[in-house]
Amino acid sequence: MLSYQHAYHAGNAADLHKHALLAWMLDYLTVKPKPLSYLETHAGRALYDLAGPEALRTGEAEAGITRALARGWLAVDHPLARAIAATRAQHGATAYPGSPMIAAHLLRRTDPIHLAELHPAEAEALNRTMGRRAHVHLEDGFAMANRLAPPEPRRGLLLIDPSWEVKADYARMPAFVDRIARKWNVGVIALWYPLLAEARHAEMLDSLAAAHPDALRHELAFPPAREGHGMIGSGMFVVNPPYGLAEEAARLTACIA
Repeated sequence: MLSYQHAYHAGNAADLHKHALLAWMLDYLTVKPKPLSYLETHAGRALYDLAGPEALRTGEAEAGITRALARGWLAVDHPLARAIAATRAQHGATAYPGSPMIAAHLLRRTDPIHLAELHPAEAEALNRTMGRRAHVHLEDGFAMANRLAPPEPRRGLLLIDPSWEVKADYARMPAFVDRIARKWNVGVIALWYPLLAEARHAEMLDSLAAAHPDALRHELAFPPAREGHGMIGSGMFVVNPPYGLAEEAARLTACIA
């Protein structure tokens, strides 16, 4: 997992899916004045340059956030569009926020942010970017979530977003989600997963759906980023989904279709 660096994939179609739903949920949760906590298991560096050599090497953002903004899939007042605008006002016209920075822009200063990142260089960059706005934990993200749940304040959201380079993650995820859901029964638990041609996620999703029948499962199919690329879509499984999330997910499907 330490080989994975998201700079090559920032802003791609999967990011568009994941970040649009994440931003919508965070924005919805802040409607109430009660404080909330945000936890993330695999944070990355939080800030990316879509004109940087890594992003240009793959060109994946062209089919994701670049296309979405050009075609008006995100209204100017959509929470993700607001987070992107705020990021670019600070860091330039080609900057793109990772999920930690999206959370930082949409949450209130009194809402604590806990981010785990095990890759040393990514963690160092994450610390520089987030500064005092977040608690950065240089540790395994699953361990951090298990240690902190339930957080204080108890309202909040956990984003589980591993690289999925370790195939064992698919087998361990149902038990991990179950454990966190039992400990933190009021928390929104959002799991992102890739749709691959070999359907590695199928058995995992069957187990998750059986244990959490009221969860939201939303999958978005799209063409491979390039010839031979294995990812053909993006999925989100959300335990305790906020009211209205299904409608936002359906809107994204209609846009990309």
